[in-house]
Amino acid sequence: MHDTWRRAQDTSLVLITLLSAAAPATAQVYRVAALNTEQIRTLDRARTVVVIPAGILEEHGPYLPSYTDGYGNERVAQSVAEAVAARPGWTALVFPSIPLGTGGANEIGRKYVFPGTYTVRSTTLRSVFMDLGDELGEQGFRWIFVVHGHGAPNHNRMLDQAGDYFHDTYGGWMVHLAGLLPVSFASVSATAADALREDGLGVHAGAVETSMMLFLLPGLVSPSLKEAGVHSGADWSALVRIARAH
Repeated sequence: MHDTWRRAQDTSLVLITLLSAAAPATAQVYRVAALNTEQIRTLDRARTVVVIPAGILEEHGPYLPSYTDGYGNERVAQSVAEAVAARPGWTALVFPSIPLGTGGANEIGRKYVFPGTYTVRSTTLRSVFMDLGDELGEQGFRWIFVVHGHGAPNHNRMLDQAGDYFHDTYGGWMVHLAGLLPVSFASVSATAADALREDGLGVHAGAVETSMMLFLLPGLVSPSLKEAGVHSGADWSALVRIARAH
C-alpha cells in the first residue's frame, strides 16, 4: 500500500512538472495512424507525449450508445493532447482509440452476457497496454498518457499495473490519468446537485453520462429518453436489485 501511494504521489509530481515545463520550440499534435516511419523517427522522444485514448464497449441501457465511455475519453484525450502541445517544445502523439475494457456494468446485476457489452479479460487488458508500452519504450518514448476512464476497480488496477511495468522496465511514465481521480464530479452547482440527488446513486448511464452525451454527440442519444421512466436507487443494494430486474 505504501509503495502504491508513493508511486501515485510521484506520478502527480511528474504530471505537474511536465505541464509546467517550457522550452524554445514549436510543439504540435500528431496522429500516429497518419504518420510514416520517417516522420515518427523525427519526433523528439524526450519531449513527445504519447496519448492513448480508449473506451470499454458496455451496455448503457436503451438511451445511450455502448461506446459512451469511449466518446468521453476521446474528448478528454484531445484536450490533453492540446494542453501538451501548448507547452513550448512539446509534441503530442495521439493513438487511435482502443475499444477494450473489462468489467461491464451489467455485472452489477450478475448478467455476464448482455447486448452492448463486449469486454476482455482483465489480464488481456493489462497485456495490451504492457505490449504497447514495450513497443513505445523500445523506440525510446518515455511519456505515455492513457485516457481510459471506466469505473470498474479491476479495470483500473490493470492499467495501473501496466504503468508500473513501463516505469520499472524503461524508467518512463505510462500514466493512467483516470487513476489519479479518486472522486469524479466532486464539484457541481446547486441545481446540478439537486438533479444528481434525484438520480440516486448514479454509477452508470445516469444523469452525468446522459448529460455528457447530449453535449458531445446528441444524435447518438435515443429520442425515447424524453419518455424514460424512473429507476433510481439510493444505495448499492438498491442498484443491484434494479439491475437484476432488468
